[in-house]
Amino acid sequence: MADSSVAAGALVPAGPKPDPAPSTGGDAPQPQPQAQQHQSSPAEEDAGASASPSSSPEEGAGEAEAAPDRELLCPICMALIKDAFLTACGHSFCYMCIVTHLTHKSDCPCCSNYLTKAQLYPNFLLDKVLKKMSARQVAKTASPIDQLRHVVQQGNDMSVKELDSLMTLIAEKKRQMEQQESETNMQILLVFLHCLRKQKLDELNEIQTDLQYIKDDISSVERHRLDLYRTKERYSMKLRMLLDEPAASKMWPSPMDRPSSPFLPNSRAPLNASSPGGLNNRKHDLRAQVSQQGYQRRDALVCPDPPNPPIQSGNVIARKRRVQAQFNELQEYYLQRRRTGGQSRRQDDIVAMNREGYHEGLEDFQSVLTTFTRYSRLRVIAELRHGDLFHTANIVSSIEFDRDDELFATAGVSKRIKVFEFSTVVNEPSDVHCPVVEMATRSKLSCLSWNKYSKNIIASSDYEGIVTVWDVQTRQSVMEYEEHEKRAWSVDFSRTEPSMLVSGSDDCKVKVWCTKQEASAINIDMKANICSVKYNPGSSYFVAVGSADHHIHYFDLRNPSAPLHVFGGHKKAVSYVKFLSNNELASASTDSTLRLWDVKDNCPVRTFRGHKNEKNFVGLSVNNEYIACGSETNEVFVYHKAISKPASSHRFVSSDLDDAEDDPGSYFISAVCWKSDSPTMLTANSQGTIKVLVLAP
Repeated sequence: MADSSVAAGALVPAGPKPDPAPSTGGDAPQPQPQAQQHQSSPAEEDAGASASPSSSPEEGAGEAEAAPDRELLCPICMALIKDAFLTACGHSFCYMCIVTHLTHKSDCPCCSNYLTKAQLYPNFLLDKVLKKMSARQVAKTASPIDQLRHVVQQGNDMSVKELDSLMTLIAEKKRQMEQQESETNMQILLVFLHCLRKQKLDELNEIQTDLQYIKDDISSVERHRLDLYRTKERYSMKLRMLLDEPAASKMWPSPMDRPSSPFLPNSRAPLNASSPGGLNNRKHDLRAQVSQQGYQRRDALVCPDPPNPPIQSGNVIARKRRVQAQFNELQEYYLQRRRTGGQSRRQDDIVAMNREGYHEGLEDFQSVLTTFTRYSRLRVIAELRHGDLFHTANIVSSIEFDRDDELFATAGVSKRIKVFEFSTVVNEPSDVHCPVVEMATRSKLSCLSWNKYSKNIIASSDYEGIVTVWDVQTRQSVMEYEEHEKRAWSVDFSRTEPSMLVSGSDDCKVKVWCTKQEASAINIDMKANICSVKYNPGSSYFVAVGSADHHIHYFDLRNPSAPLHVFGGHKKAVSYVKFLSNNELASASTDSTLRLWDVKDNCPVRTFRGHKNEKNFVGLSVNNEYIACGSETNEVFVYHKAISKPASSHRFVSSDLDDAEDDPGSYFISAVCWKSDSPTMLTANSQGTIKVLVLAP
């Protein structure tokens, strides 16, 4: 049995490394809390009070009001006394507080003298003082509305005339505010309606423009379809004429078979030389026959309209269903291509369009529509098991084709690089295929990369941070680079400079190596773990780096101090980066999305959703048209680069009875690889099963 770490698979790094904490050593004084800094002793307070003898009585009264005397607080509830009552022993309390106390005890809470409810007396003077103090506090702290409310509630001295005047003033103020609020509301509504009208007019103009695009394209397609039909009919007519050559020769007699004079009689009608009317009739019949045959041939060669479409085949019906299933996505792509094409057309493009009858955007969309509807499923054409009797750890971390697509190599936690012959795997059905080359390593492997010039050279990265260059023919390592301090996740050979390769590691470093020297040529320090690195296929200077900081960093190695651009949009670590072309970059993340970027214009193009990827490396592979990735549901998904939803998918189903009893959710796709630009791909899962899949109608 594999250990628990192996069963779980390689987890994608979760986030950037933490910044070092600031040093707290030395004798630097620590800042004190603000409350502690402003504390003062009672003696200092007395000194401060005596140091300001010039303070006015009003200021002293204000300070007394701001901080009420303890004598004005109820000894029981410690709040300002309400409904003050005086005891026989001379202490004042809130009425409810002292009554509640005397219900349980018969003593004064302050001096403990005997006390009953009959010995309680109202303290009118204290009540008056407290009400005045409360009024002054309200006047200072309350809002004008609260002050007015307080005056009305306490205004026992106000007359009816004064109240009537106050109500008239308030009513007038209310009407004024209502009118102002109504005008404001109408103004806001008018602004909204103007904005809505502008937006709808813009949408209408856009729809009208789109309708004109569609109308022009319908005309172009119908013209092109009619031309195709006429061409087909002309070829069909020529073919029929060639097949019916004897009949044609009878219809059109050769000069040898023709009589010397057109006026010679036929065998059925004897010539009557004395009747000139008969000769004229014979001439008229010959002209009519020739004219009728000429018209028939002309009509056959130039057909005005194509007939009704023939009965559609099952393939055509299936392709139409795929169009309907992804209609919104296709519509969005068509309008995008048509609008951008219409805005970016040059004069020579317009001339070309008028000559060909096809718009550039329509032609591009037709190509996408053709490739997208061509395939609907993934079909298994071969299958093999990666594990063996001596190594139960079967997770395949990487699977790659060689330069000529004749060999493919696999690597993973089994600490072995296995090279298989593709034709043998496909043409000789068997569950177990022996590799043509097998090389043992010291550590678990994370990534492989074939050299694009030398067929026998392959590079690997492992869990100890070692990047190794192997010679497959001799089965020996050519170079070993051990500068990485932690696990190396990715390695990639340059397509344009065969001696250069790049690697990324958990030590937050990207290193560029040259097979002609032992030390790294370029070192790039970053702030987060590196999950994936990839050379631009058109240059050895540009490198894309997928990082655990949720971003893709695009570097020019001639100035590696800062990236050319940082692409942001993923919500979790970027586990893979792959180039579809010199300008198109695909990325995968553990936020369960793929994204397509334009590295020339530094902008996002599209987001792909449908698979599940939250913690594991599930593989990513691209070709000119399609993007393939794995899923933690043990499925492989294929996306067309122009459509954000999956074009097809395939679920791995175990044929082994012991494996079938396991939870299928515990397995996931761990590696995928396209066979160049063909519809064939290799895919492997964490169970060690490798399948050869092909896109099928």
